[in-house]
Formats: sequence, structure tokens, C-alpha cells
Amino acid sequence: MSWEELSAREQARYADGTARLAPEQLVRLGNAAYGAGLSLLMLGRAGEAANWLERAAARWRESWEHATPTSWGRPIGTIKATLIAGRDADAADFSGWALELGSEAAESPIGRYAAVLALLVLGRDNEARQLASSLRGRDDFPPAVADALAACAAHDADGYLEAVEAVLASFEARAEFLEDVPVADTVIVLQALAARRGLAAELSSPLLPGSG
Repeated sequence: MSWEELSAREQARYADGTARLAPEQLVRLGNAAYGAGLSLLMLGRAGEAANWLERAAARWRESWEHATPTSWGRPIGTIKATLIAGRDADAADFSGWALELGSEAAESPIGRYAAVLALLVLGRDNEARQLASSLRGRDDFPPAVADALAACAAHDADGYLEAVEAVLASFEARAEFLEDVPVADTVIVLQALAARRGLAAELSSPLLPGSG
């Protein structure tokens, strides 16, 4: 499918969900809005993409009221969506919320991942570095993502470059994506965080906007 077709499909999925809105539909709505936003981003339509990504974040945030206390994918999604949208103030707000939920003390690596993202958004790099180190060397968390987060927090340009290239390679090797929209969204998020620290790498891939 073309990016135009993917965007249209995701927007149709969103419209279908809103037509029969219920609490259990909120995550699906967030996913569809996110897919639409990523597709529009790949088309170079940044303004439209940002609107859909903001919509995704809002739906995921709304869905938390109906979630279990360990549904860390939802706060992660809000941070990622607003970072990709370039909405720094919203990303900071969602980051504060993720920390208020107790993500720093989460037993699961995905919970601590939420906290590391939040701390990096808020510029609390020393704390982020320490927490990111707890994600490294685990079997249940992507090692390259942990390395990229730790290097970003440490302002380690060489380490970040090696790690983010490995994250991109892992996306290029995968067959499944959220909403079947083939975009390396985690790489885009890492690059946004790295850019704030002067670490952003030069990357090219069909899975990244502007280089496919």
C-alpha cells in the first residue's frame, strides 16, 4: 500500500471506532490515529501528522482510566506521539504524568522504559542514565534501545550512533509493525531526544521520513 492509502485506511479505522465509541475502543482509536500520523509524516505532511499524533496521545491518555496499573504502553505512547509531533510542551506534560504513575519504580522493564523516556524529555539526564543502565543486558528488553537511551543520557555521541543504527537495523529486519504501518517510530523518538543534546545521527531508511 502507498502512504496515501495507509493514511486513508487508518483514518477510516479511527472514524469507525468513534462511531461506536466505548472505553474498550480507546486504545484502538489511539493506534489508528498514530498510524495515520506516521503515514502522513512519511508523506512530508508534518502539520497534519502532528494533529493525528496529538489525537493518538489524547486517546491513549484517556484510555488509562480503564487500564490496569501496569499498562505502561499507554504513557509510553503519549510521550512518543508528542515527541514525534514536535509538541515539546505536551511531551513534558505526559512525561510528568508517566513519572507520577510510578514508572521509575516499576518492576517491569517496559515501565522503566517509560520513566527513562520521561526523564530524558524533562532533561533529567543523570537519573535517566542510571535507570537506563537497569535495562541493559536483559533478555526481555531490546538491547540496542537500552544502549541508545543510555548513550543519549550520557551524551556519548559514538555510543549513540552505534546503538541507534542497531535499532534501525532491527526495524528493517522485522515483519510486523503497529497497525501494519512500516515506520521506525522508536528511531524517530530517539533522534528527537538526541537532537536536543547535539547527538542526532545521519540515518537513511525507507522506514524513516525524508529518506525512503
